[in-house]
Amino acid sequence: MAHEIETMAFIGQTPWHNLGTALEESDLHDWPHACQKAGLDWGVELIPLVTADTQAKVENKAVRRSTDGKILGVVGPHYCPLQNRDAFGWFQPFLDAKEASLNTAGSLRGGSRVWVLAKLNRDPLVIAQSDEIEKFILLSHSHDGSLAVRVGFTPVRVVCQNTLSMAHRADASKLIRVKHTRDVIVNLSNIREIMDTANSQFEATAEQYRMLARKSINQDDLRNYVKRVLRVDNQPTICTRTRNIIEEIIRLAESGQGNDLPSIRGTYWAAYNGLNEYLGYQRGKNPENRLNSLWFGDSAEMNRHALQTALAMAV
Repeated sequence: MAHEIETMAFIGQTPWHNLGTALEESDLHDWPHACQKAGLDWGVELIPLVTADTQAKVENKAVRRSTDGKILGVVGPHYCPLQNRDAFGWFQPFLDAKEASLNTAGSLRGGSRVWVLAKLNRDPLVIAQSDEIEKFILLSHSHDGSLAVRVGFTPVRVVCQNTLSMAHRADASKLIRVKHTRDVIVNLSNIREIMDTANSQFEATAEQYRMLARKSINQDDLRNYVKRVLRVDNQPTICTRTRNIIEEIIRLAESGQGNDLPSIRGTYWAAYNGLNEYLGYQRGKNPENRLNSLWFGDSAEMNRHALQTALAMAV
């Protein structure tokens, strides 16, 4: 299967796919330069469509990339294209104030999905001894109509680089979705205030993580937890493939990256991170597929379900 990541720029170690362009320190607070290095300095335009047989015009339009003429998707009549420079330009005030620094940026699925991940330059959240969470902002949008503009906080566990889920589902804490309409840029300019509110929800989520780190889990409950997350807890028989997945997640919960720390070993926090490590490193056909699913697909939903299940069982 071809790489789902089309282009990418990054800071630090070369990513798993050995693709992309390394960002310099001077790029981390300069979106225009980072945009170029990420291969995102292109625009899109709407072009009319006609039927192949009669050449009759249709309401839907195609989204065409300006640099190579590639069709990125077909959208409805009210769709308003959002250029990459505008979609991510709202980061620049954060970058100018050194409140955040760019981490990665790129495009997925042939350019139809685009993202920027920036790290907040604020103190990490300490969940337990030697176990910290860094705060990131993820902004993404699509050029094929499959995603609205989405902005939100993404917690990343330092010890294992797991992408975690937010515990709260309030409007301020979940990914903010802005539709591709005429007012999309105006709406993006108002997000900074919303993000300030979301940060308080981020702190509240950390309290939920800490609660999980204080609650011990025995072997029976660990197995039950994994079955509940996989939604097979009520099935009388479980297929061999699913049984193997259950055993692997249990192994990761007990000895996965960071889960053998004395401060969190044998806790619901370790159980949740075992499941999270499976989603981020094993589920899916390849690393690119996992990234897309963890941010935009069913792994993101399973991640939320895993956290909510752990919170419910730990009470």
